Amino acid sequence: MTALWTVRPATPTDVEPIAEIRAEVLRPDLERLGRYDEHRVRQRLRDSFTPDHTTIIVTGGAVAGSVAVRPAGDCRWLEHFYLTAALHGQGIGSAVLRNVLTRADADRAPVRLNVLQGSAARRLYERHGFTVESEDPVDVFMLRPPR
Repeated sequence: MTALWTVRPATPTDVEPIAEIRAEVLRPDLERLGRYDEHRVRQRLRDSFTPDHTTIIVTGGAVAGSVAVRPAGDCRWLEHFYLTAALHGQGIGSAVLRNVLTRADADRAPVRLNVLQGSAARRLYERHGFTVESEDPVDVFMLRPPR
C-alpha cells in the first residue's frame, strides 16, 4: 500500500529531521564504501541546507524526506533527495522526481546530480532519463537534458 504524502516548502527547523533521514538512508552505501562517519553524514547536510531551494516530503504529519533543486547557471542541481527507508519502493520518490523534472523541462534546464557508487538510487535516476557524465571511486555524476 502506498503511503499518503504531501509536500511543503522547507523551513530552517527542518534541517535536523532531514539530517537524520540522510544518515539513515546513506549509511549502508557509505559503510560499503568505507566512508561512514555518524557526525560527518549529518554535518554535511547542516552545512549545505538551503530552505529556499528545498521541498519537504510529509507522510502522516511527519517529515519523511526532502528534495532540493539548486539553480546553477543554465542547469539545476538535484540535491538532498532523501526519503525515509520505510517508504522506499512505493512510488513516492518517482512522483517527486517527475515533478522536479517537469519544472526543469518547462525552463529548458538540464538537471545534474551525483549519487554514491553502487547506490540503488542510481536505477531510479536512470529510469527517469539520467545518464552518467563522469564517476570517481565514490560518486557517479549524472545528467538529464531537458525534454
